[in-house]
Amino acid sequence: MSEPSFQDDVLNELGADRLHEIAGLLGTDAAGAQEVVGSSVAELSGGLRQAAAEPGSADEVRAAVDEVASPEPPLQGVVALGGLMSGGLMAGVLARLVKPAANAVAKRTGIPPATANRAVELLVPVVVAVLTKRAAKKGGAGGGLGDLLSGPKK
Repeated sequence: MSEPSFQDDVLNELGADRLHEIAGLLGTDAAGAQEVVGSSVAELSGGLRQAAAEPGSADEVRAAVDEVASPEPPLQGVVALGGLMSGGLMAGVLARLVKPAANAVAKRTGIPPATANRAVELLVPVVVAVLTKRAAKKGGAGGGLGDLLSGPKK
């Protein structure tokens, strides 16, 4: 039995209702929305990996990973599909990756950049939730960001 991919976990966490909402935003069906979600998740996770490798942002990403892996929940603001008020360090790191991820998705799919940006923004709280759940499954210990993004493969 293989573990679900990070993208699969995001889609499962997103659920049918939210996927339908994203499809409406994009003017497509569920399959089209799923494709955009997959591209968006790939861009966000790639951006996280890149930020973790850069000296100027590596400490912040490491702290964000430590926060989602902590058994103590961070102070949470209102996190909803419509927007992100707060959500800890990881939400802040991901928020800075939204525009570059959305631009890449827009370029690849032909979706208007503003629409792609909104769709990617909607995924930030879902990605934070998935990272937190994956860290909890590992008991807070693990190999850091790469381990959370790839899932347990032991």
